[in-house]
Formats: sequence, C-alpha cells, structure tokens
Amino acid sequence: MEDEEASVAAWLRLSLTPGLTGSALRGLLDALPTPDAILASSRSTLSQIVDPALANALLRGPDPSAYAAALAWGRAGGQKILVPDQPFYPELLRQTADPPPVLYAAGRIELIEKMAIAIVGSRNATAQGMRNAEQFARAMSDADCCIVSGLALGIDAAAHRGGLEGSGSSIAVLGNGIDVAYPRHNEPLFAELKTRGLVLSEFPLGTPPIAANFPRRNRLIGGMSRGCLVVEAAVPSGSLITARIAAELGREVFAIPGSIHSPLSKGCHYLIKQGAKLVESAQDVLEEFHIEAVPANVKNLPPVMDEDCRTVLRVLGYDPCTIDALLERTTFSIDRLLAALTQLEIRGHVSPIAGGRYQRVV
Repeated sequence: MEDEEASVAAWLRLSLTPGLTGSALRGLLDALPTPDAILASSRSTLSQIVDPALANALLRGPDPSAYAAALAWGRAGGQKILVPDQPFYPELLRQTADPPPVLYAAGRIELIEKMAIAIVGSRNATAQGMRNAEQFARAMSDADCCIVSGLALGIDAAAHRGGLEGSGSSIAVLGNGIDVAYPRHNEPLFAELKTRGLVLSEFPLGTPPIAANFPRRNRLIGGMSRGCLVVEAAVPSGSLITARIAAELGREVFAIPGSIHSPLSKGCHYLIKQGAKLVESAQDVLEEFHIEAVPANVKNLPPVMDEDCRTVLRVLGYDPCTIDALLERTTFSIDRLLAALTQLEIRGHVSPIAGGRYQRVV
C-alpha cells in the first residue's frame, strides 16, 4: 500500500507541474525511467532534456495546496487516483502514445476491467437519435459491455442512461475537473454515474469545461474503448474526431445510417464512406467482437418475426412514415398493419413519433 501511495504521489506531482505537457513528460520518461527518477534529478540533468524554465518548474514542484487537495480527494471513499504503473489503469489507454499521467476516478473502479465500447454523437440530437443511442447502449450493456461516453447533452447522455440499465454499466469521461458538474442539465446523471457507474477525468480538480479540453477528452474515450459507435453527427463534429482517433488506434468504428436529408446523418454517412461499419442493430456491433446479444422483450413473442412484421420493416426504411403511407406500401388492412406495428414496437424495432408517424429504430 505504501508503494502504491508513493507511486500515486509521484505521478500526481508531475501531472500538477505547471507547463509540463504530455510530449515533455514522454521525453522525460524516455530519458529517465520513472517519475521518482525525474523528481530526484538535478537541474543540470533536467535541462538536458527539457528547457530550463520547465526544469525549474519541476524542481519547484506543484502548488502545495492543489497537490494536498488532490491527495485528499483520492483518499475519500469511492474515489481513487489511477496512474499508469498501478492496477485498474485502463489497459488499452496505457498502450496508447499519450496516456495521461493520472486519472481521477469516482465510482465503480472495477468497471475499467470490462470490455468498453464508446457511443458518441450530437449534443443537438433528434428524439429518434437519442432513442437509438439508449437502446443500442442498453443492448450492449446487457451483453456485459461497458458503455463509454462524454456526459454531453444529447447522444452521450442517452448512451449513459442505456448503459446504466444493463449489467455492463457506463463510464463517463469528462472534459473538466471531476469535481465540476457539467453540463448542469446532466447533474442527476452525473451523480448516478458516480454511484452506479464510473466517472473519469485527467484534468486537475476545479478545471472548468473550456473548449480546448474536449479533444483531449475525446482521445481518452477512443483510447480506452474496443470500438466506437457514432449515432448521429454533423460534419464536422467532435464525434468525428473521436471516431478518427479510434480508427487511428486500430479500434473498430461503427455508424448508424439515417435520412439523406438530415444534417445529423451526414457525419455517419461520411464515416461509412471512409470505411466505418454500417450498423442497424446492437447485434451488428456485438458480432464484430464475437459477443452474443441477450434477447430482450421476447418472452411473450414468437421466436421468429412473422412475415407481416418483416414486410413493414422493409417498406418503412429509415425515414419517418405515416400510417397512410404504410397502408399504401403494404396493401394491408388497417387492423393487420396496426398488429404488425404493435409487435415491432414491443420488440423495439420501431417507435411512434410526432405527427402520427413511425420510424425504424433498429
């Protein structure tokens, strides 16, 4: 335990040193094998690796009050500071070129050991997009995958809610200090994730949610996940940045197609053109990792979808459609059509939306 605390203290001192960037820290670690070795080095040794101003900053160390506050935070119940040479630091993240020197973690630390899948998308998502995110997340969480996202409004929040409903739960990666609740609208979800899921941040306590933080946050989401699913996204967007990072790290990238008329489908269509896997159901994602989905809502349903349901799904496509249009496309009676739609809605394949229309979900 003493060795672990000493390791955390050393990494924490480095992480709180003003002006020490990730690239500078990597240079130091290439020359000096451990954080302790860096902290024990002389000014002349450090100045051969980094500029003199940074060498002086390393010798001065971090602000004592910020350092003491961080140590105290990490000792509180349900909270922990994770460092690269200790257990529970995310293994996939440790293998990237720029792993953060510390991660502040609040909640169920053991979730880090689960297989993680990122689900990201627009903050200004459609109602259908949020339903898709929540349902995909729930299905993958039921299969014991942990859902990783960024706690933003829209798709992120829906993905976290779906993940929390299943056994895999959910991890939120923040673009601000872990003691800062942002956005305010998601405060109840933030509190729930700290209890039933996990919240992570690489930023020091009290760090505000400034724009420059979020690309760094996105690299953690992509880096710690085996795959990244984009639900809805405009071009350009932060979600596409996360997907690009995931692809560069060799992770699988998935995208849900949508209407050619929707601006929030264009990012997904762009990714598909670039080689992302088009997915229509959570099972499409799980199959890539040889994971079997857990059937949901099927106890009182026939084991195989009947022909009427298949016909309605086929003619419905992915654009919203009225009952009258479906009657014309299927030539069904109204009772026959409504029976098929009811079965599809129970199964989670379609959802009613405003204006008396239906839209395909998976």
